[in-house]
Amino acid sequence: MSNDYKTLVKDGLWDNNVVFAQMLALCPTMAVTTSGTNGLGMGLASTAVLVISNILVSLIRKTVSDQVRIPVFVVIIATLVTVVDMALNAWLHELYKVLGLFIALIVVNCAILGRAEAFAVKSSVPAAIVDGLAMGVGFTGALTVIGLIREFLGSGTLFAQASNLLGPSFAFLEVQVPGYGGALLMILPPGAFAVLGFLLAGKRVLDARLEARSSAAAAPASA
Repeated sequence: MSNDYKTLVKDGLWDNNVVFAQMLALCPTMAVTTSGTNGLGMGLASTAVLVISNILVSLIRKTVSDQVRIPVFVVIIATLVTVVDMALNAWLHELYKVLGLFIALIVVNCAILGRAEAFAVKSSVPAAIVDGLAMGVGFTGALTVIGLIREFLGSGTLFAQASNLLGPSFAFLEVQVPGYGGALLMILPPGAFAVLGFLLAGKRVLDARLEARSSAAAAPASA
C-alpha cells in the first residue's frame, strides 16, 4: 500500500475518525448504540453507502458541473440508502426493526456527503474506495465500541441478540456476564453522552502522549 493510501487508512480509522475527531453523525451515535449489535449493524449499513457513493461520485466527477454536483450527490446517496433500507428489511428484518428511522437518516449523515464533496469528487476510484472503507470502518468501530461499553455497563451483556439481528452465524458473539444486572442509566441518552465524553478524552490524552513520544524521538536525530 502506498504512503497516500496508508494516510487515508490512518485518517479514517483514527486521526480523522468520523465520531472521535470530526464529531459528525452524532444523532445515530447517541441513538442506536444501546448495544454493540445495533452499533455494528448501523455502522456496516453506513459503510456500504459510503463506499458505493464514493465510487459513483468519483466515476462521474468529470461529467457533473459544479452548479449541480451537490443535488446530484444527494440523489445518489438517497438512492443507495433506499436500496440498503430495502435490503435490510428483506434479509435482516429484526435489525431493520431495531434501527428503524435511523436507516433512512443515513441520507443526511454529514460524513457521507462530506466525503463525497471533500474527497471523492477530487480523487480516483481506487483512492475513493480506500477512503470510503477507512472512514466507514472507523465509523463502525466507533459505534460498536460505544455500544459495547453502554451495553456492558447497562445490561451486563455483549452483542446481545446478535444471532437474531444479524443472523445465526453471529451467535458466537453473544456474551452474558453472570450475576450483573447492569445500570439503567448507561443505556439511556445520558449514558451515551458520558461514554462518548470519556472516549474523546481518552483519545486526546493518547494522541498527546504519542505526539510527545514522536517529538522526543525526533529530537536526537535532528541534533
